[in-house]
Amino acid sequence: MSALIDVIMPVFLVIGFGYLAVWKGYFSQSAVDGLMKFTQGFAIPCLLFLAISTLDLQQNFDFSLLFSFYTGALAGFIAAFTGARVLFQRDWEDCVAFGFCGLFSNSLLLGLPITERAYGPDALEANYAIIAIHSPFCYGVGITAMEIARNWGNSVAALPRKVLKAMFSNALIIGISLGFVVNLGGIPVPNVMNDALGLIARAALPAALFGLGGVLYQYRPEGDMRAILFVVAISLVLHPVIVWLLAGLNDLSLSATRSAILTSAMAPGVNAYVFANMYGRAKRVAASAVLIGTGLSIVTVWGWLHILA
Repeated sequence: MSALIDVIMPVFLVIGFGYLAVWKGYFSQSAVDGLMKFTQGFAIPCLLFLAISTLDLQQNFDFSLLFSFYTGALAGFIAAFTGARVLFQRDWEDCVAFGFCGLFSNSLLLGLPITERAYGPDALEANYAIIAIHSPFCYGVGITAMEIARNWGNSVAALPRKVLKAMFSNALIIGISLGFVVNLGGIPVPNVMNDALGLIARAALPAALFGLGGVLYQYRPEGDMRAILFVVAISLVLHPVIVWLLAGLNDLSLSATRSAILTSAMAPGVNAYVFANMYGRAKRVAASAVLIGTGLSIVTVWGWLHILA
């Protein structure tokens, strides 16, 4: 019970405050849009830049860690994609949107704060190693699959350009990429710049959690409940179970195992809806999966914290 109260509930209470503020009209939807634009476009990229630019890449980029996590993520994509086609008779583009929901866990807004509250700031190195390639990997898989589905039978010569253009229009990927440039190039960043970026970065997670609550208010479920629960089950159960099994087989350290499993156990991230909205496919399923998955993850994450104790 202490894990639920001390670790999980503070994070979800901040989300709840944002939800309540929008529901009761104290915070407008346009204000939520502005807050999310600030967090997704500026504050979180600053946070990721600072984390990646100072990360010990040799120590923390453990192939076994990344293999365990991303094998589970790909399995989630394949399971959701296949289920959308076989169980729900969706067209191929909808199947890709389903797959992206099973692929993209909320590693930033939920995974980071819950891991930090559970195990302390020093436990986040593995989280940042996962997050460093999370958006590039997931968007790379999702955009490539969607462009293949949309252009089946046509020339694929323009596919790499379309994928790269879409990926590097994403502020999160830009922040991560710049962090790698500074880290690998040994480029010194002036203290005054680090301090300024740190001020912005410290606002990232609390502001984003509050904003996430406001965003979730828009995503009230309307039909497609079987499909939504199918996607949520893949995100909250299948992905972390696969990571748990692979972590044991790959003999990951306890710290890396905790980070990998908790990150994989998070609900689909808001980017799942962003992706669906970008292509206009399966938007209701993606939006409702984010909402319902976020609510149900209170219980499932509590269970994983007990298993990982």
